[in-house]
Amino acid sequence: MSEHDNDHDRTAADGSIDRRDFLKGIGTAAAVGATGVGLGQEFGGMDGLEVVDDPIGSYPYRDWEDLYREEWDWDSTARSTHSVNCTGSCSWEVYVRNGQVWRESQAGDYPQFDEDSPDPNPRGCQKGACYSDYVNADQRVLHPLRRTGERGEGKWERISWDEALTEIAEEVIDAVQDEEYDAISAFTPIPAMSPVSYCSGSRLTSLLGGVGHSFYDWYSDLPPGQPITWGTQTDNAESADWYHADYIIAWGSNINVTRIPDAKYFLEAAYNGTKRVGVFSDYSQTAIHCDEWIGPDPGSDPALALGMARTIVDEGLYDEAHLKEQTDMPLLVREDTGKFLRADEVPGVSVDADRPNHVFLMVDAEGDLRAAPGSLGARDGQHDETASIELDFDPQLAVDRTVSTTDGSVAVRSVWNRLREELSTYTPEFVNEETGVGRQTHQEIAREFAEAERGKIIHGKGVNDWYHNDLGNRAIQLLVTLTGHIGRQGTGLDHYVGQEKIWTYEGWSKLNAPVPFRSVPTTLWTYYHCDVLDNADAETTRRVREAIDEDWMPLYPEEREDGSRPDPRVMFIWRGNYFNQAKGNVAVEEQLWPKLDLVVDINFRMDSSALYSDIVLPSASHYEKHDLSMTDMHSYVHPFTPAVEPLGESKTDWQIFRELAAKIQELARDRDDVEPVQDRQFDREIDLESVHEDFVRDWESGEDGRLADDREACEFILENSEETNPSGSDAQITFDDIDGTDEDNPERLRAVGDHWTSDLEEGEPYTPWKRYVQEKKPWPTFTGRQQYYIDHDWFLELGEELPTHKQPPTLQDKAEYPLNYNTPHGRWSIHSTWRDSEKMLRLQRGEPVVHLNPEDMAERGIEDGDTVRIYNDLGEVEVQAKRYPSGEPGTARMYFAWERFQFPDRGNFNSLVPLYMKPTQLVQYPEDTGEHLYFRPNYWGPTGVNSDVRVEVERIAGGEGGEGG
Repeated sequence: MSEHDNDHDRTAADGSIDRRDFLKGIGTAAAVGATGVGLGQEFGGMDGLEVVDDPIGSYPYRDWEDLYREEWDWDSTARSTHSVNCTGSCSWEVYVRNGQVWRESQAGDYPQFDEDSPDPNPRGCQKGACYSDYVNADQRVLHPLRRTGERGEGKWERISWDEALTEIAEEVIDAVQDEEYDAISAFTPIPAMSPVSYCSGSRLTSLLGGVGHSFYDWYSDLPPGQPITWGTQTDNAESADWYHADYIIAWGSNINVTRIPDAKYFLEAAYNGTKRVGVFSDYSQTAIHCDEWIGPDPGSDPALALGMARTIVDEGLYDEAHLKEQTDMPLLVREDTGKFLRADEVPGVSVDADRPNHVFLMVDAEGDLRAAPGSLGARDGQHDETASIELDFDPQLAVDRTVSTTDGSVAVRSVWNRLREELSTYTPEFVNEETGVGRQTHQEIAREFAEAERGKIIHGKGVNDWYHNDLGNRAIQLLVTLTGHIGRQGTGLDHYVGQEKIWTYEGWSKLNAPVPFRSVPTTLWTYYHCDVLDNADAETTRRVREAIDEDWMPLYPEEREDGSRPDPRVMFIWRGNYFNQAKGNVAVEEQLWPKLDLVVDINFRMDSSALYSDIVLPSASHYEKHDLSMTDMHSYVHPFTPAVEPLGESKTDWQIFRELAAKIQELARDRDDVEPVQDRQFDREIDLESVHEDFVRDWESGEDGRLADDREACEFILENSEETNPSGSDAQITFDDIDGTDEDNPERLRAVGDHWTSDLEEGEPYTPWKRYVQEKKPWPTFTGRQQYYIDHDWFLELGEELPTHKQPPTLQDKAEYPLNYNTPHGRWSIHSTWRDSEKMLRLQRGEPVVHLNPEDMAERGIEDGDTVRIYNDLGEVEVQAKRYPSGEPGTARMYFAWERFQFPDRGNFNSLVPLYMKPTQLVQYPEDTGEHLYFRPNYWGPTGVNSDVRVEVERIAGGEGGEGG
């Protein structure tokens, strides 16, 4: 990037110093000293210093006091936060002096709505505390850049905004006119962390007929067991609710590392008498603060959870009333087909339903067949507030009998009896053999959890990285269902991985896509366009093709009438690092990337995705724009407000895509060959000659030009969301209420929209599932209950109709690659953000590191600090070895997200990971209507998989010399 900052003015017209030189000046002053004497000269004259007898009185060398005072002096402040996918959403006060961001500090003015919980103030972590370094960092992108060398080579030329937008617009216009608008892809993650910035590119892409990409599933953050069992994706309690639990199991959620702003609720719960148990394969930074630690073998979580479930069932510690009313355990299953017994199959059963083939049956206390209330066939769609699952009879749990059906006499069993048969496998001996956990240990924890008044499981990404992640999720969820620890304050299973759930969903969705919008599961899209399907096993290939052919999962560009399918053509990336985080990134680089004619990255820093792009556009930093931020970890809404003007030629995301829309419209009107294009999928025309006017129009009110700037887009979201503008109330939250100028900041949300499962109650932290458990509304599943039995053909064929434990597919031979490879979230970055931060690098070893158990190091002749090669049949990377006695033997652990340019060969942590997915996550259920499981971005779709990978590690000769840090 030799021309990155060419001709950048160093002095403003008024004589003030340029922001970059200002920061460099600080460093110079620190090195030279206030007197202008170098450090070497100063130290050489130390013997000439005068002795100070009275450090409070008058003495020489007082200039340091002025420098210290100046650090706490400022001209103005602004309220902001950080647009990173960490779940934190912390409010920060940003201090400005001489037009520069001087420092930031955690806000301490959160209102304490729950007097029974610890004070919520303050919130923050070490990463947020140094974001100001990024504002003026050397890797900051200041001008539009065009690639001049090969992708990834790092050769750029500076171009004007008009040149950049014209080049992009021409490519977009050509794609639309060629009717390949569905070859335009838009990838950006997590709207909750900055919804206006998210909507900027998605809104334009929807108007162009392009494709929006999922992210939550692609990152392995999505727990597929939740939509399978509960019909809803990750509804969690806010972290203040942890304090109300009597018993907490932290299962694969390294709270002290990845939930720093909320860890206080977990730690201080001990003062409230809460017992805390950690389930981690290593003796993690959270395990050391737990009362007990269980260390199962990596990937054996389903076996451990099912062993605990067996204890609860065998010893009668389950909540029978909860199971009968709230779950599918009393429902009958045919022994001949494995399918649920349906009401239309049994003559004489009284059913008040439009679709009796979607109504399920129970047996009451007298032995009579009864229709289960709340079944899908007896309600209007997935969500029906008029229906109820409340019982007016007492169903039997344990049923094993025959039933006269239209097919003759059929043997049936209840789901409960089938579950008990499945659990019979998980004897203490079996669990010990599969997990390494003691035979008595897991039983004792199960008993304590079941007997607690309010039990809670905090579930993390550690379970989601595995091929059988859905089985792990379902098995762990079973524990809170069996015990009735759900739907009450201080109970439940809380799954936190990223800011997955946005409070202001209604306003965001209306801003995001004013017209029908294509979406695609990114894992499937990447898998298909990397040509992995050609090399997969025959069974996986068959199922993937069936899911595509049956339209269970969309794939774009869509297949044309002649059977052909175009390649992806244009890709926009913003607010994320797709190329760096890509599983199977060897295939992505070698197969997918060459198919793309144009890759555009909108970024404030030069990360891996930017490095491998064709055009990089400079975006405003988090302290230079208007936006919103929210998270399900708390119930406040935070603002971004610009503390300073965007540096260099950078612009906000909203401004960039608005100006791109204007350029597309301008060029389309200038060209003679541009006509509106009829959309193949939706009843609309794609009109490039009005795309800018459509972009800035408020489609709700019809007001033209309203959404020209970021702040108006923020107001639109707040105005159109139940959480911030509740119906039937005048308690609206406006941007003025949260922008830092009012004494009442931050603001707690006022209500909840339909995508939440409980109301937001005064004086209590949000706790999910009350709508179903307490109000008796049907769960949004096929059965209307927490559903542990899935009678989809694929689940039956694969033996996964119930939660079970299965060995993962064999990707590498253990004899050749004896070490498990694990890439967990780390302490010193949020994904790849801050991985290149000088301050964060100084707090660790400054380069990619693999953590190894001392036994594994000794076996390979590796010393702490040696340079080693990690390799398998897919690739290799060179890193430093770190001695990690807290890690289990047989595992190579590399905390993820190191950038590609931080490795000598431009590989990265994902170079060792294949691109593969589990076919059961491609299904639609029910197969004919799909109300329970259907593709919706970040709700249901195939997850990327990081684990089940094996490697070997060897010392590189002459590679010793790392200094421990």
